[in-house]
Amino acid sequence: MLLGKKRKLGRKLEEIKTGEKLELSEAIEDKDLLLYLGLTNDNNPLFIQHDYASMTPFKKPIVPQIMLTGMVTSAISKYLPGPGSSIKKQSLTFIKPVHHYGKVHFLFQVTGINEAAHSITMSVEGKNEKNEKVLEGELEVCPPYAPKSITSHTLENF
Repeated sequence: MLLGKKRKLGRKLEEIKTGEKLELSEAIEDKDLLLYLGLTNDNNPLFIQHDYASMTPFKKPIVPQIMLTGMVTSAISKYLPGPGSSIKKQSLTFIKPVHHYGKVHFLFQVTGINEAAHSITMSVEGKNEKNEKVLEGELEVCPPYAPKSITSHTLENF
């Protein structure tokens, strides 16, 4: 049961077309890294220790890959298809590391629509501020379903 303010849902399957694109950029700030690392209790020295990271091929601390995954899933939840959507499957490859204070420019594209499975297929590509590809992948996404109207049967389980 939806309580409180009515929230707008994202786009339904029939409103989405193959070839549609979404572009957005995300900056990596200290506050974001600290929130992620604190929330997950992840203390990997590669993510937070400059002295350790300087002795690796990465040369400086990198952004956790799962944090980049969160940026991808957040774009699906917020923009395309938007609120009410769900990721069924994803495959991401992290090509180059993203360093602290970096910026990632994401490009999402709808590559297929499967009406029978109520899903869309999307590609995603992320590039850093030097226009180097840092991640790529594919997602299978379930767009939001139209909510059913409330009837006397809706509340039978309560």
